[in-house]
Amino acid sequence: MRAAQRGWRGSDGEHGEEGENKGKTVNTQQRRNSMAVSSSVGSAKALACFRTSPLAPRRTVCSRLPSIKMCASPAASAELKKTVWVWTENRQVMTAAVERGWSTFLFGSKELSEDWSSTARIHPLFIDGLEILDEGNQKVAAISVISSPSELQLIQPENMELQNTVIDFQGDWQVIPAENIVAAFQGCTGTVLAVSKNSTEAQVFLEALEQGLDGVVLKVEDMDDIIKLKDYFDRRNEAKSQLQLTKATVSKVEVVGMGDRVCVDLCSIMRPGEGLLVGSYARGMFLVHSECLETSYIASRPFRVNAGPVHAYVTVPGDKTSYLSELRSGREVIVVDQNGLWRTLIVGRVKIESRPLILVEAKENSGSGTYSIFLQNAETVALITPDRGSGGRTAIPVTSLKVGDEVLVRKQGAARHTGIEIQEFIVEK
Repeated sequence: MRAAQRGWRGSDGEHGEEGENKGKTVNTQQRRNSMAVSSSVGSAKALACFRTSPLAPRRTVCSRLPSIKMCASPAASAELKKTVWVWTENRQVMTAAVERGWSTFLFGSKELSEDWSSTARIHPLFIDGLEILDEGNQKVAAISVISSPSELQLIQPENMELQNTVIDFQGDWQVIPAENIVAAFQGCTGTVLAVSKNSTEAQVFLEALEQGLDGVVLKVEDMDDIIKLKDYFDRRNEAKSQLQLTKATVSKVEVVGMGDRVCVDLCSIMRPGEGLLVGSYARGMFLVHSECLETSYIASRPFRVNAGPVHAYVTVPGDKTSYLSELRSGREVIVVDQNGLWRTLIVGRVKIESRPLILVEAKENSGSGTYSIFLQNAETVALITPDRGSGGRTAIPVTSLKVGDEVLVRKQGAARHTGIEIQEFIVEK
């Protein structure tokens, strides 16, 4: 299991001839400094032999599956990428997977492989007892069925004779066993995948101990699970989905009176320079800082954003907006930093209370747009700035905000229908 950073970056799969050729030329140092990427689709045949065939001793050490490409990270530190194999006999599931970039199939027999190969470009693998073979009958992965703690203890890096291991967890216990495997394989070069019977189960394996397993074998017959899993990857693909932020100059700061403001408490810790995109108009969203900074009078609350009044828009996954008043426990929001990198976090609690408000208006530096936001008039509420100040400041408290200060905004389409951007004439003022 390779070491990984907090956060999800890059694409969730690479495959095909290019990936295979590059995977064969990678050297040992690259293997230590990069993340494995692969994708695939599979067949549900041979489930019986999967569970009943005896585990024979394996002495031949195989090379890594060709479709699992070892690639150098563009960043100084490793970036997390995941492997997805799909195991199905449903043609609609196969089509949905191929359309989303997962093109390696797992089969129990060659008949279905030949049929599907005639309609789609695929990379087939075949189940043979507790082994997975490629088209040349070379072993590319071993299958381990785990139904007891003693069997789990045997899953150790020194016991793995193949680079790729597929684990089938039996029974209800999944989270703790997956966490144990993540811990055992941390820093190792082996690839460990878990058989998942739906997209929700796959997410559990991919998030175990934050780092997660290297990937999943998605064994499903419903194409919705393919769609949901791909959406899950897309929401956490920061590098692919970097947002463009614009500098704006504050043109008005005015105390306006009382209003119902919303504090959004998340299930994760935010870092300095991160916050929520909030605004009175969907066309321009201000980057409101979290309460992660220390003050002399109150302890920091790095899980909280004092976001604004109930009417304000907030950015949520899927390039959508929601009213702050609509947020509740379990909803997801987008947290963005000064560079536009974003991640999806879960709302743990929403507090709505009556507080004094301040109106802030700002004009876009490189255009004619004017945007506004209402915020609680308090020292712990701040807007994120484009550049760190001389003291390393990432945000300006609204109580210190003055005309001429620069802040960050996100420009987007103004017209919305149930949070979805649409093309229509609209005037907001």
